[in-house]
Amino acid sequence: MQTMRFFVVAVVVSYNRSKLLQECLDGISSQSHKPDQVLVVDNASEDGPVEVVMSHPLKPDLVRLHHNMGGAGGFVAGMAAALAKIPPQREAYLWLMDDDVVPQPNALSGLLNAASEAYADNGSWPAVLGSEAVWVDGRVHGMNKPRRRLSIRRGRPQLQASAHAYQVRSLSFVSCLVNVKAIQAAGTLPRAAFFLWNDDFEYTSRLLKTGIGYYVPASRVWHKTKVFGSSDADPGSRFFYEVRNKIWMFRFSRDNFTTIEFLALLLATGRRWLLTFIRAHDRRQIQHCLSRGFKAGMSTHPGSNHDLFVQEPEIQALIDRADQGRQAVIR
Repeated sequence: MQTMRFFVVAVVVSYNRSKLLQECLDGISSQSHKPDQVLVVDNASEDGPVEVVMSHPLKPDLVRLHHNMGGAGGFVAGMAAALAKIPPQREAYLWLMDDDVVPQPNALSGLLNAASEAYADNGSWPAVLGSEAVWVDGRVHGMNKPRRRLSIRRGRPQLQASAHAYQVRSLSFVSCLVNVKAIQAAGTLPRAAFFLWNDDFEYTSRLLKTGIGYYVPASRVWHKTKVFGSSDADPGSRFFYEVRNKIWMFRFSRDNFTTIEFLALLLATGRRWLLTFIRAHDRRQIQHCLSRGFKAGMSTHPGSNHDLFVQEPEIQALIDRADQGRQAVIR
């Protein structure tokens, strides 16, 4: 199958992991199908990411934030900056990843081949595609492997030539290819207010409410997390963000899901939180995060990207250009 010539901008979000950032950029550099541009977002790191970026043969563009905006804010800034680089009249994708992701040589080509196959089968470009993420020992990372889409309204459930890539309802930003036209049609970026966790879930579920997305095992990346684990592994104090952001989703992103999908999400979330509590080393901490997160989720709302980037005026202007849809403050 002949792959269409897409314009691809790789977006890497980094925070205090210069060694991993180097490996990530090396992985991008080794691609059999290289992205057209690479952009690194430095989330106010203190361990020398600028030197890594400036000395790397890829010569990535660098977006430096003055404050740590979390993974969610980093992707908002990176996507806004990347969208400004897309030539007009080009079919384009943004390739999103954290700095602990190391793409294997055929990672991008695997995603693009799947996009072309999906277009041939479905008559439209997929909105989102995601790679298979494996840990350092080769085991598939459960936290990054999405469930199959249960209710398929259009498009092929599987792509035969792409190692049986299957339709999904959401994907993580661990080597995630997002169609630029899908972003423009939605008129919104992810929610920077989430800071950590669930920003990718909320955003891709929004795009895939009507769009088509595939999980592509033919595209593989290393995901070099500190420990191997599923999404209910012991998160420590970060569990606060899981709870608060899920409550925000239940309150403000209800329209992302059908009634059945929403009920399934409620049940899955309850099960996940219970397993997290059972497996935690410090259950008192998890209980405290659950209480704080629930209260914060019920008593506050995610502020707008515009307001959160008020101290980054250049990035704020790019965000405003991309966030032309429903990113106004939710009340």
